[in-house]
Amino acid sequence: MKDILEITKTSRNMVSKLIQGFTLEQLNKVPAGFNNNLIWNVGHMVVTQQLLVYKLAGLPVMVSEELIEKYKKGTKTEHVATQEEVDEILSLLHKTVAQTETDIDNNLFQNFNEYPTSTGFVLKTNRDSMEFNNFHEGLHIGVIMAIRKLV
Repeated sequence: MKDILEITKTSRNMVSKLIQGFTLEQLNKVPAGFNNNLIWNVGHMVVTQQLLVYKLAGLPVMVSEELIEKYKKGTKTEHVATQEEVDEILSLLHKTVAQTETDIDNNLFQNFNEYPTSTGFVLKTNRDSMEFNNFHEGLHIGVIMAIRKLV
């Protein structure tokens, strides 16, 4: 699974570079035609990885319930993120992947609860969840790239 995590690391580094230099106002701006902003997409990626990879494995997540409620599937931007929240999300963007690597090394991913995704693909293993997470992050990188041009 560490091979899959290398793609996640690349994805996260790309996101960091894509949003670098944007102001808090720009990170929070929801452009016309979109439901979410730049920071929502980043927070959503962090939360989704935790839910797909950890929660489905029956392991504790590394993000707060408050962040989960703001950024989980089915949510949209309904608040202005503070600088403190942005800093937390950007820190978690990398900390969560580093912890996942440690947890893979420590062989923590032993169990898995099957999960049918909204795309119709059914996740049956921890490997499936990590691979699907990379697909999911790729989708949101595309959205981030589009929003960047409009803020």
